[in-house]
Amino acid sequence: MLLPDRHLVADLLGRYRAWERLVLADPLDETTRGRFEDVAYTLCVLMGRRTAREAIWQAEAYLRRIRPVPVFPDGENAVGPSDANTSIGRGARRN
Repeated sequence: MLLPDRHLVADLLGRYRAWERLVLADPLDETTRGRFEDVAYTLCVLMGRRTAREAIWQAEAYLRRIRPVPVFPDGENAVGPSDANTSIGRGARRN
């Protein structure tokens, strides 16, 4: 089974919460409500749920059980900034 990208889920969940606050602040604004419903629909499709409430629960549960992936993992094959301050960065020969 394919799982959605956790960054996308987190972004959509954040946008859902932001639009939800705006709708609660001004319930008669049709543009705000439309955008809120668009984000809710996208979450429903992404999480495979029929209602926004189910999609929110599913998204929150999904984000809780997915461990964050470090951008710069520790170890020999670590991905990180170049070694500009080492002798290699100053023109020394590489072994």
